[in-house]
Amino acid sequence: MTASDAGPAPWTGRLTGSGSGVSVLVATAIVVADMIGVGVFTSLGFQVKDIPSGFSILLLWTVGGIVALCGVFSYSELGAMFPRSSGEYNFLGRAYHPAFGFLAGWVSATVGFAAPVALAAMAFGEYAKSVVPGLPPIPLAIGVVWLVSLVQLTGVKHSSTFQLVATILKVLLIVAFLVAGFIIGTPQPIAFTPQPGDLAHIVSAPFAIGLVFVMYSFSGWNAATYIIGEMNMPQRDLPRALLAGTLIVLVLYVALNAVFLYSTPVNALAGQLDVASVAGTAIFGSLGGRIVGAMICFGLISSISAMMWIGPRVMMTMGEDIPALRVFSKRSVSGAPAYAILFQLAVANLLLFTRSFEAVLDFIQFALLFCSFFTVAGVIKLRITDPDLPRPYRAWGYPFTPLVFLLVTGFMMYYLLTERLVQSLSGMLVMLAGLLIYAVFRRRPVAAGTSHNRE
Repeated sequence: MTASDAGPAPWTGRLTGSGSGVSVLVATAIVVADMIGVGVFTSLGFQVKDIPSGFSILLLWTVGGIVALCGVFSYSELGAMFPRSSGEYNFLGRAYHPAFGFLAGWVSATVGFAAPVALAAMAFGEYAKSVVPGLPPIPLAIGVVWLVSLVQLTGVKHSSTFQLVATILKVLLIVAFLVAGFIIGTPQPIAFTPQPGDLAHIVSAPFAIGLVFVMYSFSGWNAATYIIGEMNMPQRDLPRALLAGTLIVLVLYVALNAVFLYSTPVNALAGQLDVASVAGTAIFGSLGGRIVGAMICFGLISSISAMMWIGPRVMMTMGEDIPALRVFSKRSVSGAPAYAILFQLAVANLLLFTRSFEAVLDFIQFALLFCSFFTVAGVIKLRITDPDLPRPYRAWGYPFTPLVFLLVTGFMMYYLLTERLVQSLSGMLVMLAGLLIYAVFRRRPVAAGTSHNRE
């Protein structure tokens, strides 16, 4: 029987903490860092153009956070049942079939993380240029990816320290910006309590479409599921990390949009891409753009670090199951999956050099939503088909919370199919390519004495 025929290997790691793995605090930091990128600093300008209501805007971001929490509850149940690194590769393989898991793993391991890394690195270069004019964005982007990758290659201990410090700094900078905005900023005539006409905004098409882009800003709430196998007490700590990280980001997102609206005239924000810089200028004057640029630069370092940590774990776990990918399962003396990290680094660099990361992100969005949709649906499926499976954590609010997530994610997929049909079909072709590769790999025999899992 081949590794692929057998399905994902069983988890054989710790259930009690030895202190040498990833703590719940670090796992929470990974969730926060992966979620807060540039989306929250760029979305408001397009939302307020069609929804000129403070209450409706804040409700929009609150709803997005609640939907993300609905996903958290379902992923936490699956993660506690099947505590093995790699996210959807593990969950879909368990809930449906190893081929489905490979499909998700293929997308994640090749471009699913490398493209967002390249985009965040490019954003880092552009914002650094706004702080110090004349700096070359591409070399800066490549440099920050290499720097973070070198930290990841040193092992989990150093990665944990770096991630925790970088994420705490990121949150403190955002909190400082919020405090300054509410104290120094000039109050604008906008209400954050319900007003006549708000109901019309809330049930409008712009609100529904705005929710699609808000959900993109909340993507990353599942980040800790990619490193479950490295956590000290995964069945306890995973739900805590996902919940705490998502709640922290929900509060920060609502507060950021509130300070943007509180300190900056709506007509100055409407239609603007870089709303953070516009708000920064309104709050701090001519230096505002540089201050915000520096804040976002520091924040992006932690985001790149989180993605360079969790992304290679997908390829690493696939390498434990599939003989043809065995090299990616090898770890260095410090415990880092060195070949998997170097592979993601190479892909990210290729995307940066060719400037193709935006196109790649465009066509993998549908594939990523597709995998998340069926992962949450897998919770319902397993409750029906395998009700007696041990469930150390059970999804809060079941079945309503999974259904809410499925409804919103289904709407997002429908939106992409209607608005970006070519890109969505391209994403489906990438998934089909993964199935073809799986069909080839599954025929290759496992070498005698080979272990499936090294965690």
